[in-house]
Amino acid sequence: MQHATPAAPAVRETLERLLASETFGRSERARKLIRYLVEREQAGEADRLKGFSIAMDVFGKDGDFDPSTDAVVRVQAGRLRELLQQYFANEGVAEPVRIAIPRGGYVPAYELNAIRLPEAAKPTGQTEAAAAPSEQPSAADDAAAAAALLAVAAPVPSVARHLRFFWMAIVVVIAMLGVLILRQGSGTLLAGGDMPATLETAGLTGSIAPSTASEALPLVYIAVEASGADASRVAASLRAGLSGFDTIDFIGRDTVDKTDPVASATSFIFDILPGPDAGDITIELQSVATGRVLLSRNLTADDSAPSAVEDRIADILSSALPASGTIYSYIEQSDIQNGLTQCLLLNGKYYLDQNARTHEAAYRCLETLADNGAKSSLVYSELASLHLEAINDRYAYPPDATIEKALTFAHRAVQMGPTSPNAHRAYGYIYSRLGNADEALRWMRKAYDLNPYDVSMAAAYGYGLIFAGRYAEGTPLLAHAVDASSGHPTWWDFGLFAGEFMLGDMNKATIASNALRTTATKSHYLAARLIGAKIAGQDDQVRKLLDELTAKFPKFAANPRATFVDRKYPADLTERLVGALRAAGLGSAS
Repeated sequence: MQHATPAAPAVRETLERLLASETFGRSERARKLIRYLVEREQAGEADRLKGFSIAMDVFGKDGDFDPSTDAVVRVQAGRLRELLQQYFANEGVAEPVRIAIPRGGYVPAYELNAIRLPEAAKPTGQTEAAAAPSEQPSAADDAAAAAALLAVAAPVPSVARHLRFFWMAIVVVIAMLGVLILRQGSGTLLAGGDMPATLETAGLTGSIAPSTASEALPLVYIAVEASGADASRVAASLRAGLSGFDTIDFIGRDTVDKTDPVASATSFIFDILPGPDAGDITIELQSVATGRVLLSRNLTADDSAPSAVEDRIADILSSALPASGTIYSYIEQSDIQNGLTQCLLLNGKYYLDQNARTHEAAYRCLETLADNGAKSSLVYSELASLHLEAINDRYAYPPDATIEKALTFAHRAVQMGPTSPNAHRAYGYIYSRLGNADEALRWMRKAYDLNPYDVSMAAAYGYGLIFAGRYAEGTPLLAHAVDASSGHPTWWDFGLFAGEFMLGDMNKATIASNALRTTATKSHYLAARLIGAKIAGQDDQVRKLLDELTAKFPKFAANPRATFVDRKYPADLTERLVGALRAAGLGSAS
């Protein structure tokens, strides 16, 4: 890469192609941030590129913004650096200019790309190949492309230039190998065991070409019809939140496309309207096709204040956008599912009612998409979690469930969606099962940072903290998620029970245990209900639950400690649970 300063027109052209790329297509926040940084720097205002001014100009913060407590700029800058790296390693590998945001600041840096395929050097068949993007290049095609990139680099007499071309050639070869790995699904096992050589051995290949429509996500727009600082702040927070969810495609413009009746059927719009009283703002979620209002929330002036608005928007989006939320419920009721939305609905139903039947339905649905070459990282992240569920609860399907296969799915998910919160959460879940608490928390924290507006990510991070023994940190996060979401998965209640139990708040622990739904596979849920009944002094319920636990889970009843150890519970939590079960009358609770 040459270190001469690129001309301003070349920088602007690269920026526009980058903004229109697939890599940046799903992140309106990243597009807005990189455009702002480059345009300000190009206008000679690099000295303005500080965290405070970026927070106000890009993310709608006001004068009360405190960068020491609000990490939005740092988090989004980190995400932007990842997207830039991904873009210039894949879609933008032949860009004439490369843009970077060096760590430690927010001022863009530019470099000329020394290895670039000139227009005149393109093979004659390249135009025809570009006209058929659905055809996947072969490994030989990839190798030939890498060789072509190396061949067009003109020789120069300088030794330093020769060395630079040599190292850049190595970089290109590595990049092309990365593309090969992505296409063939090869993964590196990150924590013990052997990975399958390709995804064929994990059952992820198929001969049927995937349909773009079968993986289309609901489209979501925003229309701002209220005015004033509060409305602008709500709109900015809503845009920021929408850009982080994997389960929808956020369209970062106000114009709604109604020309496609199929797309319109699964298109939705958040209207930001004047509220009923002075200072109020109403948010309505409507179906574009029918105009039906699916959700309406009124925000008071206090709700729209800088200190509260992100929490209020997070609560709204967490009830509307996940597979168990308002939009997907409407899609199901209207019978307008496609392959992916149907699978996500089944996946959400499994976590609300965990049993072998709901698990197999969700798994087989996602597996079919994967077999047909699915491009959505959601398919593989949710398969990774379901695969681990099969191991934990010994489901009959899939019959050959292993940690290695779960990691293969998770690795593919991160490859396809390097900024996907769901993919990072899946990796965290797997590491938790492996007993590597540090790695589990690192991945779950990243998922939470990628989308702090999704309370399910906060719940997963809080749960991870609790089962890493950090009860005081994790319990408030999980408690807030439970309070904010009435239709949450049962595992949230179990995590909250464990956290409150270890913090000594037995009243809250009992409330959480009472919310647990007994399933045919979760002995620890029933154990938590037994402990809660004992704490509450409900002797009749204690006897009933003891009989149920002994009849349904004789192995657990004989040795509950073994289950807790197998699930990698912290030692102090294991001891406290075993002691509480013993006090409730469960045999010797060894």
